[in-house]
Amino acid sequence: MTGKYADIVVERLVRTYSAAKDPERAVRAAAYMRDRFPFLGLSIPGQRRLGRTVTAGLPAPGEDDLRDVVVACWELPEREYQYFACDVLRAQVAVAGPGFLATTRTLIVTKSWWDTIDPLATRFVGDLVRLHPELATTMDDWAGDDNMWLVRTAILHQLHYGAATDTDRLFGYCTRQAGHSDFFVRKAIGWALRHYARTDPEAVRSYVARHAGSLSPLSVREATKHL
Repeated sequence: MTGKYADIVVERLVRTYSAAKDPERAVRAAAYMRDRFPFLGLSIPGQRRLGRTVTAGLPAPGEDDLRDVVVACWELPEREYQYFACDVLRAQVAVAGPGFLATTRTLIVTKSWWDTIDPLATRFVGDLVRLHPELATTMDDWAGDDNMWLVRTAILHQLHYGAATDTDRLFGYCTRQAGHSDFFVRKAIGWALRHYARTDPEAVRSYVARHAGSLSPLSVREATKHL
């Protein structure tokens, strides 16, 4: 159903979302995102409710179908279409093989901002790496990339791993990027550490104590917020 499936989904999606647009809310949403993207003005609950009607009655997509849908959504101007793509990826991660990470990389470095990076990192890339452990070496590469959004993705991809977290990678990535100049990387370090502290607070406390001189104040503050 490759091609045809994506055409059906995107046609339904544009028709459904466009009919529900709210111009006043769209202006506020765009301002909240620093006017980086146009919006239709759909609330997140409303967008997801409508999104479920878009795929209702359709068979499960294959990997190529999934790729075609999310790439098409990324090409549409309004931000809600990228949110729909993130939701579809999260729901269909089992459909994606290891090669899908290359497509995800394109999504990460295109129209990049935290609102799509974070769900891609924590809910799709993380699960994809868990399903295909050989992809962890790509996370090693991303952790040292010049693109800050790939760095943020690598740092955050284990956010929901809990006791299964590879702490050598978590702490190693944080150390590697401790001096990064960008807010979003420094924030990601603190967020990843704070989240892992739910599983092993002593490990995080010890790590921060050892690296307090190299971690940014923001990273330390976020990491120790609940310790």
